[in-house]
Amino acid sequence: MSKNILIMGVGGQGLVLATEIVANAAMLAGLQVKTNDVIGLSQRGGMVWGSIRYGEVVHSANVPIGKGDVLLGMEPLEALRGSRLLKEGATIILNTEEVYPSPVIQEQAQYPREEIAALKDKFKVIEVNAKEEAKAAGNIKTANTVQLGILAAVLDDIKKETFLEAVVSFVPEKAVEANKKAFERGYQIGKGK
Repeated sequence: MSKNILIMGVGGQGLVLATEIVANAAMLAGLQVKTNDVIGLSQRGGMVWGSIRYGEVVHSANVPIGKGDVLLGMEPLEALRGSRLLKEGATIILNTEEVYPSPVIQEQAQYPREEIAALKDKFKVIEVNAKEEAKAAGNIKTANTVQLGILAAVLDDIKKETFLEAVVSFVPEKAVEANKKAFERGYQIGKGK
């Protein structure tokens, strides 16, 4: 049985690195891992997503529709778009900071706030303003680490220490302490504290 994790966001949010960190944490935990990043022709602000599947045996990186366990939504609209891949009752870690797509900026479409709010009807949604939490932890640049801390708290098959080891292995030495603080802050949010 594999665990299926999706990361949804827009170009420039650090999604590829976040995917690598989660995959590394699963490998450090001794699990088989497959990942997939779909960045296509995205540019800063364009839709991107990644998937991580891990377990005893994993045959594909692609998460089948309706089989996703957790979605880390770095942007609300992208989380909404990715929610079709989740099973009922799955968890969404939802960063509340909105990044408007071109049709919204050009006033050709409305940002779908009501549909995003309705995600709570089908899924367990943990909302967080990752930038504000990172700022409170001491460094606004650690917003993704806050979200990874929440993810670590949600997952029950990778130890917190193992996940933190993966985070630390991907950040510059000068940023280790700031990322540890941000991770811990996110972890406490994920545990509901």
